[in-house]
Amino acid sequence: MSPIERVAALISVHMDLGAGRRGVDMGPSAIRVAGVSKRIASLGMQVEEMGSVYTQEPESAEAGASNARYLPEILDVCQRLRNTVASARERGWFPIILGGDHSIAMGSVSGQVAHHRKADEKIGLLWVDAHTDINVPDSSPSGNIHGMPVSHLIGEGLEELVGLAGGGRAIDPANVALLGIRSVDRNEREIVKRAGVRAYTMTEIDERGLAACTREAIDIVTDGTAGYHLSFDLDGVDPRYAPGVGTPVLGGLTYREAHLICEACARDGRLLGLDMVELNPTLDERNQTAELAVELILSALGKTIL
Repeated sequence: MSPIERVAALISVHMDLGAGRRGVDMGPSAIRVAGVSKRIASLGMQVEEMGSVYTQEPESAEAGASNARYLPEILDVCQRLRNTVASARERGWFPIILGGDHSIAMGSVSGQVAHHRKADEKIGLLWVDAHTDINVPDSSPSGNIHGMPVSHLIGEGLEELVGLAGGGRAIDPANVALLGIRSVDRNEREIVKRAGVRAYTMTEIDERGLAACTREAIDIVTDGTAGYHLSFDLDGVDPRYAPGVGTPVLGGLTYREAHLICEACARDGRLLGLDMVELNPTLDERNQTAELAVELILSALGKTIL
């Protein structure tokens, strides 16, 4: 049975502690308002609600270390999310995580990894984003942990975050592909090169075409793995189509290109689950970005034009 034939398990994560701007904690609610449950059900899938993960707001929590802000709270959220995702996978369900800032991917991916390690399997990671999110605390110019999840998933950074999946790094860097990259901190360039993570910049996508880059990226994340997790940051899409994000960068994926990636994942049949993150309703226009988020989820689940 392919993953898209399974039950869709919806998990909301209401957290913006990893971001530098307030508001993405309300992202899951905006996606709910856009009708995600009913629209998934319209594909003929069963929808199971697995609840929400909440945490403190920045006003009631101590920021802590300046190079890894709100670390204890983010670690707690990721641990709870890891357990929820692992529980969904144990039941044979397809987890869909609604965020929330991108630091939550450390929890969702670790849940996938924890499940597959029981069968001595590894998974890949397809990361759609304007940013590489591969800083570590010592390299981060902001200390915002939503800029660090990839590094911790591949085993670099803080021990407590690296160990979320249990037993060393969660993902082999050779099975990670980043799509849509166009904003990279100076220190991140060196980390990407040293770690061996494959990053497809918008320049390369323009030159080679997104279809070719996506096929190659899927080959990378499925090489010797049981499948892969898709972590989709809505700022990977150009702000003309996705204005409701906290860190918009011009020159991103078009509406159709974003769908092409999700449609390719559905056709491939080895997608294990997905995150849809960084939606900030306070910056959106008439819930446009939330509507796009739902449409992209449907494409990843197999909705086609014909």
